[in-house]
Amino acid sequence: MKAGPSQEDIRRHNLGTLLRFVHLRGPASRATLAESLGLNRSTIMALTSDLTAAGLVREELPRGPGRRAGRPSLVVRPESTRVYVLAFEVGVDRLVVARVGLGGVVLDRREGTRARDSDPSDLLGMLVAGARSLVRKAERDAVCVGAALGFPGTVRRSDDMIMFGPNLDVGDLRLGDALSRRLGLGIPVSVCNDANLGALAEHERGAGVGCDNLIYLHGDVGVGGGIIAHGRLLGGDEGFGGEIGHMIVNPGGRQCACGSKGCLEAEVGERTLLAHAGREEPVDKAGRDAVRDVVDAADRGDIVAREALHRVGTWLGLGVANLVNVFNPGLVIFGGTLRDIYLGAAAQIRSVLATGALDAPREKVRLRTAALGDDTTLVGAAEFAFAEVLADPLQVLARLRSVDVASPSTSGR
Repeated sequence: MKAGPSQEDIRRHNLGTLLRFVHLRGPASRATLAESLGLNRSTIMALTSDLTAAGLVREELPRGPGRRAGRPSLVVRPESTRVYVLAFEVGVDRLVVARVGLGGVVLDRREGTRARDSDPSDLLGMLVAGARSLVRKAERDAVCVGAALGFPGTVRRSDDMIMFGPNLDVGDLRLGDALSRRLGLGIPVSVCNDANLGALAEHERGAGVGCDNLIYLHGDVGVGGGIIAHGRLLGGDEGFGGEIGHMIVNPGGRQCACGSKGCLEAEVGERTLLAHAGREEPVDKAGRDAVRDVVDAADRGDIVAREALHRVGTWLGLGVANLVNVFNPGLVIFGGTLRDIYLGAAAQIRSVLATGALDAPREKVRLRTAALGDDTTLVGAAEFAFAEVLADPLQVLARLRSVDVASPSTSGR
């Protein structure tokens, strides 16, 4: 017979569960934690004592009005400035690096633009420079517990190898390994598909909170997707799951960067919308600003812009109908440039969905825009980077401090 979990396993699980609760939901009293986690108060007190000693949380008296008479229950708060991760977002046109504290607080960030034909070494240099400047501004006793990067392409889960980036070619550069070596923080930099991270972010902190079956559709130059099934990210056998942008919706249609014709990306992506609107490159603006200009023009009555959104909305609606039939999500979320396209073509998308999807899975599906706006991928990268410390808080801190990442004055247990 297989032995049950040991007391140490249970303790490790409870520590992670408590830390995850305050990380995602914010400060909570001991009483609230006991009720929400189904643990007695003495266990909560022991767990918070361990996490406080490790520098992951702090306890303090409740603030402001509403304090109850008598002995108040201490409030547990994440140590946002002392425990942080580095989150990277690599878009086709822009780069973002952020230092994100425990609790999801963006402590500092650097943003920049990049030419679409720039060299991979330039990309790496910009990411390293941004991250180093953020680390230098961290408190002296702060510890970086993880790092993750969102990339618009196909990423192999086993080794974070970028297998295909149709709109952003990095050649043979092992981006995560190179970043980790250059930063010298003693932690790996995980590389993930940007849309998968967007799905994770919206599920944990955005429009999808409370919905365990959702699809997130992300537009940059290309189109990607992330699927949450039963509360977990659906990655597939090698982590390539969610390449929704390369679902063929129009056989023999427009040429896609992947080599096929009529992919969803080819029919609804940035380049196609701009072409339909008569704004093919070179244009004064590119990326999200260019897409928003078309949507704004349509709102002002521009007939060509309206027709462009109608055409793109038709194919996007067909893609959503296929996804609804296959996955039966409770929620479909539009992010990146697709957020703006949805806002400009919602009626057409819903019309095609009404005729293209089966009644049963369509009946309760909701269509929403990303609550996290342009930061969906960045927030998802931060959440991915926090995953290890949330699963085993004390063990991770002990390992990091053993390689002198943090000040030895804060001891782990």
